[in-house]
Amino acid sequence: MVIGSYFPELSTQQLASLAQSEALYQEWNQRINVISRKDMDAFMTRHVLHSLAIAKVIQFRPGTRVLDVGTGGGFPGIPLAIMYPDVQFTLVDSIGKKIRVVETIARELGLKNVDARQLRAEQLKGRFDYVVSRAVAQLDLFCGWIWKLMPIDPAMNGGLYALKGGDLSEEIQRFEEQFPESSVKVHRISNFFSDEFFETKQVIQVNRMA
Repeated sequence: MVIGSYFPELSTQQLASLAQSEALYQEWNQRINVISRKDMDAFMTRHVLHSLAIAKVIQFRPGTRVLDVGTGGGFPGIPLAIMYPDVQFTLVDSIGKKIRVVETIARELGLKNVDARQLRAEQLKGRFDYVVSRAVAQLDLFCGWIWKLMPIDPAMNGGLYALKGGDLSEEIQRFEEQFPESSVKVHRISNFFSDEFFETKQVIQVNRMA
């Protein structure tokens, strides 16, 4: 499996769980259009491997809490939860039917470290060690929702890791003007994975400094 070549640290059981997730999503997609049907043929690349690109940028510490905002069908949260069984993942989305799919898939995969909730990020309280997302909203708008949930971390270990694509220069500039107390780094996923799909994909790392 190509994922095993990119992540040799994954156990046989973890690889089996990732493979099992494909069958589960195929089954659910016949009932509810959780994932774009045209992407299902490339599920492992466009959903699983894409989600795991975050793990090439940050390795979550055991015992920490990760919030996946706008998780949709469970991405990037479900693949990351399989990779990091000692990390607690909270997956939130405003669409109830998608959260029910996430709950069912997490249960069938035996993931004890996933808590799926139907709500908006603005409704959450407290702080998380990390926030992850995939193509949810413009960076300035998105961080307006989650800023109070992010750790203040000058060491730049905790923060937001967002999967995005395309030319983000104007979006990042606008964000930096509105959030001057932050640090932004762009990590090109094509540096990690060779598939053509990742040529325009990035992980945007945002750290809250104050």
